[in-house]
Amino acid sequence: MDLNAVIDLVWDNAQRGIYYPESLHGKLTLDDAYRVNLAITQRRIERGERQAGWKVGVTAKAMQEQMGVHQPVFGVLFESGHRDSGLSLKFDDLIEPSVENELCITMGQTLRGPSVTIEQTRAAIASVAPALEIVERRGVFSDLPLAMADNAQQKHYVTAKESAWQPVSRGWPKAMRLSESYVEVYLNGDRQEKASGVEVMGDPVASVTWLANKLAEFDLPLQAGMRVMSGSFTKQYRIKRGDAIESRFDPFGPVSVRFY
Repeated sequence: MDLNAVIDLVWDNAQRGIYYPESLHGKLTLDDAYRVNLAITQRRIERGERQAGWKVGVTAKAMQEQMGVHQPVFGVLFESGHRDSGLSLKFDDLIEPSVENELCITMGQTLRGPSVTIEQTRAAIASVAPALEIVERRGVFSDLPLAMADNAQQKHYVTAKESAWQPVSRGWPKAMRLSESYVEVYLNGDRQEKASGVEVMGDPVASVTWLANKLAEFDLPLQAGMRVMSGSFTKQYRIKRGDAIESRFDPFGPVSVRFY
């Protein structure tokens, strides 16, 4: 398959609001799909958009079972997709939206795979923020390569106040052991569940490490200053008009969004 023709097809369809082109169903490998998404990213940058970072998806068992996918995946974050906690989003502007509960990690140092370790990743982190990812079901996720070519369902990412990442002389403060953090999810004021950071590949830092090493397959570093949505602690929550979600991350604080 001519990958340049696929890139043109995905790009042209997206400009018309058409996603997951029918002619590509079952035709792409996962490697192809990532290359398509990275090429589309470059086109968006050339048009004036700014890449803010990356997302890692399908990191928790609950997500893997829900989506029928049993490996992590990655997509791209753009500054245009960022929103601050507490905002209201217009439901009609979204395509079958869902929400994921994550930590957004900002890198303080550049990491270059393919042999990045968790310890190196911990030392490279600058800050952590409680976050929600707004994803869209623009097509059938079971065609995983096509979903990755469409940027892994990404639409918006919502962040609250960042906490500086400060190592101490003999290890890390408890607040910075991300595997020990947890989230309580409230939908329309009703508590839904509690989940810990250990659900994210054992530690959200492991998710970022995976990303740094995966990007090396495409000759890309995980650059300082980039944000990483490190993967949902929980399943996706399908959203209806009028819903409000608040996720309270201990020890990092709450993050919320409402849909009208």
